[in-house]
Amino acid sequence: MTTTARRKNTTDTTLVAPGRTRTGAGATARTGGAESVDPAELPVRPGEDPWTSEEVRELHAELINDLERLQQEIDAAEAAITGLMRDSNDGAGDDQVDAGTKNISRESEVALANNARDSLAQTEHALARLEGVGFGTCESCGQAIGKARMQAFPRATLCVQCKAKQERR
Repeated sequence: MTTTARRKNTTDTTLVAPGRTRTGAGATARTGGAESVDPAELPVRPGEDPWTSEEVRELHAELINDLERLQQEIDAAEAAITGLMRDSNDGAGDDQVDAGTKNISRESEVALANNARDSLAQTEHALARLEGVGFGTCESCGQAIGKARMQAFPRATLCVQCKAKQERR
């Protein structure tokens, strides 16, 4: 579970991960960074090459880009939801099909926004783990997740074996 702090500025209230500040136009800035990560401390599975500084920087940049993209998706979905809510009040004279279509559109936008929020939380958690402790370590068994898996899916928190067990449940 990701710990988030609520920071409020004069124009909006946004969930921001610890160590993050909100800057203009919805962008976010980190107080740490890829430079604070020692690649030698990141776990790897037997037979894998150790992490390099360049790989850590690329992974960090990818996560930061994902954060910005997801925040933009959330902002766009919230704007669409606001528009759909406003339009639902103008439904005088709509038949049942029109009302149903508006409800489906609204529910679809809410689902998209919720998915983006979940991905944003996972990405913030991955960044916090990368810059702190625990990145590349399975949250279930404590073993290394694997460098290749982390490069393919940097938000992974479980090794392949633990993820397979979780999905069988």
